[in-house]
Amino acid sequence: MKIFVAGATGALGRPLVQQLTGRGHEVVGMTRRESKQALLRGLGARPVVADALDPDAACAVAEAEPDVIVHQLTAIGAFNPRRMERDFAATNGLRTEGTDHLLAAGRAVGIERFVAQSFAPWVFARTGGPVKSEDDPLDTAPPAQVRTTLDAIKYLEQAVTGAGWTEGIALRYGGFYGPGTSIGLDPLGEQVEMVRARKFPLAGKGTGLFSFIHIEDAAAATVEAIEHGRRGVYNVVDDEPAPISEWLPALAKALGAKPPRRVPLWLARLAGGEVAAIMMTELRGASNTKAKRELGWKLRYPSWREGFARGLG
Repeated sequence: MKIFVAGATGALGRPLVQQLTGRGHEVVGMTRRESKQALLRGLGARPVVADALDPDAACAVAEAEPDVIVHQLTAIGAFNPRRMERDFAATNGLRTEGTDHLLAAGRAVGIERFVAQSFAPWVFARTGGPVKSEDDPLDTAPPAQVRTTLDAIKYLEQAVTGAGWTEGIALRYGGFYGPGTSIGLDPLGEQVEMVRARKFPLAGKGTGLFSFIHIEDAAAATVEAIEHGRRGVYNVVDDEPAPISEWLPALAKALGAKPPRRVPLWLARLAGGEVAAIMMTELRGASNTKAKRELGWKLRYPSWREGFARGLG
């Protein structure tokens, strides 16, 4: 197939392009920066320079005439729980306005499938069981700092899966780790440096559940969705949602760092606001049963435990 990947030079875009070209697909990779064209050519893709927030980006899609559009656009920089509205503003625009532009362009050329990046952590209601499926309710009362971000995620999922003229697929990825991500053995990785410097403390009982996914496994699931996914939402996470009290010390150990400091929950709330407190105590994990069953997806790293030990670099 001919596949148009928006966000082709991002943390997930790069391994995705490599896997797609390795399976014989023709890939057109979109980037906003002229300087990234050589990178895309090196990955085996034909580069196009366009901005998804510009309606003229539709011209790039029209010229490519793809069978499938893959929307992997984000603009996530530093993570500060007190400034999430500001830090995620650009990404929220890509999930709303950028999604609209790409969908309109796809409809104009008659694509077969539209696959978009969503996010599993934070979206689920913080009630009921600890591990959620795609059918479980989403959070209707998030803290103010993440409300706009969750609204943007919900908008993307509804717009993509509600596009009745194509197979619209939203992939709710877990927290990425591995090469090119913020949890990798890249010395510039933000979370890595925080853990090494013991600036990522463990607050309260650390019962908040996280679902992770190695970046190569995320790309592999995306390839399966591109090739034969059906309309709907899929959780793309590993087999073992884990409380922060388990995975944070394990990450420190994998990095050769000292164990994280422990602080009372009230101090985490004081320093990071309600978002930090919820992250430490209330988040729910996600189940990958549907993705494995319907996509035929197999993980290289079924557990973050193995992945942290062997797959960070």
